[in-house]
Amino acid sequence: MHSSLELKREVEAVQIPSGESIKLPLGLKVIITQSLGGTYTVATDFGLARISANDADALGIDPEASKKEQDSSSSNIPADASDLEGQVWNQLKNVYDPEIPVNIVDLGLVYDCKVEQDAEGKNKAVVKMTLTAPGCGMGPTIAADAQSRIMTIEEMDDAAVELVWDPAWNQGMISIEGKMKLGMI
Repeated sequence: MHSSLELKREVEAVQIPSGESIKLPLGLKVIITQSLGGTYTVATDFGLARISANDADALGIDPEASKKEQDSSSSNIPADASDLEGQVWNQLKNVYDPEIPVNIVDLGLVYDCKVEQDAEGKNKAVVKMTLTAPGCGMGPTIAADAQSRIMTIEEMDDAAVELVWDPAWNQGMISIEGKMKLGMI
């Protein structure tokens, strides 16, 4: 994407890769390096930062147009997934590591996704996922993004996203689609 622009207002962002919250000032020149899953990775004089879809207006982007770019492809969803679990998988396909242009499902970062129902009939999604590197400071941010995406599902009452490290992630876990996007095949 690589388009250069000036911020239209001060905006909260998440520094990459530390995951720390920062404020980017009005008028700061940024270059959009990635805009996938409704979030924007920008290059600044301070390094890389991620701006949420809710703050797309700071980039001069219509937030409603931003929401329409979500990918709801059904590939790489387990065949035995229930309809509701399929909806969760589809939402997870809209979550991206801000440094990699492939969603967390195609990267092979999602190890398990189940929807449980409690005694009151309330649905809870339970997701186990990992990161490409255990020391990634963006882990909590990516997990929170996954949780908020899941909670957009009308029938979902709760969601828990747990970061796990076993088994260790490796490039062999990337889907064919992901490998194609990364130029690996």
